[in-house]
Amino acid sequence: MSNKRTLILDKKQIHQKSIRIAYQILEDNFEEKSIVLVGIADRGYIFATRLQHILQEIAPDKTFELLKVTIAKTKRSLEASIDGPIETATNKVIILIDDVLNSGRTLAYGLGMFLDVPLKKMRTAVLIDRSHHQFPLFSDYYGLKLSTILKEHVEVVLEEVDKEEDAAWLS
Repeated sequence: MSNKRTLILDKKQIHQKSIRIAYQILEDNFEEKSIVLVGIADRGYIFATRLQHILQEIAPDKTFELLKVTIAKTKRSLEASIDGPIETATNKVIILIDDVLNSGRTLAYGLGMFLDVPLKKMRTAVLIDRSHHQFPLFSDYYGLKLSTILKEHVEVVLEEVDKEEDAAWLS
């Protein structure tokens, strides 16, 4: 793997993409009074928190609940937990959120948490969609769709986790 890193999104661009995704979520769900944002720990949850703040600013008449799903990403079977009552999502629109969509496994595991919950609809939001889907899951809302080769790696740096300025890198 190369040591060369290429900046694909800087802090300002990540913020702009987040605002655009928030507006898309609102447009797609304009009739809903309450939407549940489900962030996949760690970076997906931080991204979901940021989207929640933006959504609350632009649509103060709506409620945006936030849940965090923690997934054992290295396991071959679903091992996950949620930080609140799963019934929060009952008969509501939920947006499953992560930072990068690569194979779709993480989103598939996140979806698995809600298989027994009656939902109005489920959508997915990611900052970067790499288009290497091994599972039939696709991003409904995305900041950047990026064609990469399998050997390349996309790294999203978020201030809250990495103590560095927001950025997305391709290496």
